[in-house]
Amino acid sequence: MPESDLLEFYGTECPHCIKMEPLIDRLEKETGLKLQRLEVWHNEANAKLLQQLDRGFCGGVPFFFNKKTKNWICGSTSYDKFKSWATGK
Repeated sequence: MPESDLLEFYGTECPHCIKMEPLIDRLEKETGLKLQRLEVWHNEANAKLLQQLDRGFCGGVPFFFNKKTKNWICGSTSYDKFKSWATGK
């Protein structure tokens, strides 16, 4: 499977990350887009990648990064904003 341009950095026990799971599932079903999900609280390599992409903007999870548009979302958000971020519209 090719790498996704849409990244989600999350923590396994993070309540805000858990809150976003239904929106991620909905987005993937409705648009056919897939997010690459990277756990950072228990994975040092993923945590380092988060630091590189975040560059101090958010400093936490969930952190969503679109590699095509270079846009990001900090924390939980509405579905409309999330879909707009994912589709670049």
